[in-house]
Amino acid sequence: MSESRKKRLAALDGLAQAGTAAPPSMMGSNRALRSARNAVDSHRIWELNPDQIQDDRKADRMEPGDIEDLRQSIESIGQTVPILVRRDPNDNDRYLLVYGRRRLEAVRASNQVAKVRAMIASMDDREAISAQASENTARRDLSFIERALFAQQLLESGYGTQTEVAEVLNVTKSAISMSLSVARAVDNQLAQAIGPAHGVGRPRWESLVNDLTETAENMDDLISLASRVRQETSPDVADPSVTAFDAVSRRLRKRPKPDTASAPLSQKITLGKVATGRINRTSDGIRLNIKTSDKEFADWIAQEVSGSLEDLHTRWKKRG
Repeated sequence: MSESRKKRLAALDGLAQAGTAAPPSMMGSNRALRSARNAVDSHRIWELNPDQIQDDRKADRMEPGDIEDLRQSIESIGQTVPILVRRDPNDNDRYLLVYGRRRLEAVRASNQVAKVRAMIASMDDREAISAQASENTARRDLSFIERALFAQQLLESGYGTQTEVAEVLNVTKSAISMSLSVARAVDNQLAQAIGPAHGVGRPRWESLVNDLTETAENMDDLISLASRVRQETSPDVADPSVTAFDAVSRRLRKRPKPDTASAPLSQKITLGKVATGRINRTSDGIRLNIKTSDKEFADWIAQEVSGSLEDLHTRWKKRG
């Protein structure tokens, strides 16, 4: 980019940013200047310095992929597909990546290519996430667990409701609900240790979740197993993460399930040697009945029970 063009764009940015403090008569013209610059951005492909681009997006892939092959391809035939960036609202000389991370990293790793070809879009944070998600849905190589974890990140980051996440990922709300149930049930560290597991779809992940809940396997042991299997798998294997998934699945199936048949069907609860209630086993779980005349104590139990159950469940998952 020529120095004169840089100065003109910087001037446009300065005027547009001053718009919030400008008198009403200036606001329309400053918005017009911003629109004019955005129009220039969107109608050409720019060559940018990779160091000017920052990637602070939600992670969509669990593995970076082979950057080396892509670097050699770009050095040989050039970067045929540009990346998409947007201007950093806090710095006129910097950009935020929307999508194209592997292409950006390949150019950064090259000693022959100094600039990355990019389109510059005008969008806010929410629009950038939508564009990233839309580009993801067009890629067929994202696995089920990668999509599930990405949907979980969008939901937990406050992007929107399950319905809005489903819309931006171009799937049904029920599909998002099922994916989220798997993502939440599988410990994130275990999922990362296994990897993307391409070709392993929802039914097999749900089966693994069922095995997790029905056994008393130590979670740290499963994470270590998955990591070790991936590292030791032969380079000739197309996807070591599938091998890791199979290893974890086999471990869970061989693990004896807790003996619930010998557990008492009904058990008294005492508080200070006084019978306070009962725990009753049912066909689908347990039912807890507590009697107390202390209303404040009852209210406190109602508020604390969820956190206490989370703690008990964590202790149960980690027991040897």
